[in-house]
Amino acid sequence: MAEQYVEQEGKTIEEAVELAMQKLGVSRDQVKITVLSEGTKGLFGLGSKPCKVRVTIKDDNSATPEGILKAILDEIGIDYEIKSSISDGNIHLSVKTPNPGLLIGKRGMTLNSIQYLVNCMANKTSLVKRRIIIDAEQYRERREESLVSLAKRLASKVKATKQEIVVEPMSPQDRRIIHLALQNDDEVVTFSRGEGSMRSVVITTKERASKEANIDDKD
Repeated sequence: MAEQYVEQEGKTIEEAVELAMQKLGVSRDQVKITVLSEGTKGLFGLGSKPCKVRVTIKDDNSATPEGILKAILDEIGIDYEIKSSISDGNIHLSVKTPNPGLLIGKRGMTLNSIQYLVNCMANKTSLVKRRIIIDAEQYRERREESLVSLAKRLASKVKATKQEIVVEPMSPQDRRIIHLALQNDDEVVTFSRGEGSMRSVVITTKERASKEANIDDKD
């Protein structure tokens, strides 16, 4: 597993360390800290330089998101390579494997279950709570494109027939994609109906929806 670290500047060493840990989404006992520069105050506040540290996740730390995912994949028994990044405050873990179907499962159900488990375990021990997004062979990108296309096709059908369409039951992530894909449509509206694993997105005309109650449920 490649070494994970962040180099961070701050007014003080402590501030730089805290900022770096926030970016990594870990607590102090999960990292090793290297001071790269203690900074300088400068003369009369001029020419000052910030402190700089390198905060590295310990290789043997199984409580990190990547470490937890690694343990799960080892149990599954597949070959894999994990690449991690941080974007929009979220931790992204991308898995490259010769057996993506085994990891993804039907409509991403296995991948979603693994993602849920990693989020629960990692955020239980971390001081900084972050959303962890796990992908395999760009499945989520392809799935999103497919759902957006589906949403637009169904919306066109709703406009033509003036009848509501109930999409097959989906995960919360997939339902959100449908809602977002049609949120700016002037003629249709979406909401969710059902409970648990049977919860579905309903697409209907705004005129029809205005006559019905409880149409603002988007989850």
